[in-house]
Amino acid sequence: MQLYNKLSAKERAALIDEAGTDRLTLSFYAYAHIGNPQIFRNHLFIHWNELDVLGRIYVAKEGINGQLSVPAPNFEAFKKHLDSISFLENVRLNIAREQDTKSFLKLKVKVRKKIVADGLDDDTFDVTNKGVHVDASAFNELIEDPNTVLVDMRNHYESEIGHFKGAVTPDVDTFRDSLDIIEEDLKDHKEDKKLVMYCTGGIRCEKASAYYKHKGFKNVFQLEGGIIEYARQVEAQGLENKFLGKNFVFDHRRAERISDDIIANCHQCGTPCDTHVNCENEACHLLFIQCENCAAELENCCSTECMEVNRLSFEEQKALRKGKGNSNKIFKKGRSEALKYKK
Repeated sequence: MQLYNKLSAKERAALIDEAGTDRLTLSFYAYAHIGNPQIFRNHLFIHWNELDVLGRIYVAKEGINGQLSVPAPNFEAFKKHLDSISFLENVRLNIAREQDTKSFLKLKVKVRKKIVADGLDDDTFDVTNKGVHVDASAFNELIEDPNTVLVDMRNHYESEIGHFKGAVTPDVDTFRDSLDIIEEDLKDHKEDKKLVMYCTGGIRCEKASAYYKHKGFKNVFQLEGGIIEYARQVEAQGLENKFLGKNFVFDHRRAERISDDIIANCHQCGTPCDTHVNCENEACHLLFIQCENCAAELENCCSTECMEVNRLSFEEQKALRKGKGNSNKIFKKGRSEALKYKK
């Protein structure tokens, strides 16, 4: 019985081209108490592999977080399987605004300690005791209230290319970094301010809202369905769009445009730009913002040093990497000293 992906990304891409079938990119999450995540993980893989589902799914005792794509003809069968699982019945599915048949090229279902890494060693708060969910219309009203503090629960490289007007955007690399920072900054307003949070699809806010309620915040709200659902509701209902720029996504697309505003700059020359790329030098692979001119000049690399390395043969590059671990720049997205105009 197959329980793991056996095809390479290149092989899968070729099969997708050969099939010529539209695929739907979507995401969902659910916090729940899962007794045996490994058994649940295997159950999902067996069923979804048969449906040609591709993506990155994390399972833990606290729930499930899925970002995936499914062939359009198989969507109803996929939804039927979700509904057959008690805590996933009628779960919100955030359908991507911009579709790409190759948003994911492998099916990876992994068991993790947590579906959202938070760095917390605190089992005294109930992650299901969440804040108040608000839709796009109520959210727009809330953030106009002078007693509201609007907080972006995403990382710096996400908010750099897009965020809501007036939002606090913590300069952090990970979700876990933001929790204590936000609590410290707002410690004097736990009762007199409305804490309103948002993220990509809602999963980080769900955990954060439960955490801040546990920490004594009295008025905690979160944008239901995150930026993805907000954009859908704004378009469907003709509401004012208060989001500026792009919504960063964790697949091959890297972002979806929500408004025409470009609020970021090329990290190499400073010109207005909000296109994320990975450095062409695989030993670096740094995620950063690069305009078309700099991409041409530096051959899709983050620095002249990386460009020179990337020009070497595979064997020469392999020899240079021998005995060295991955550069930590991979995990410090946009933080390299080589980037003159980094945030």
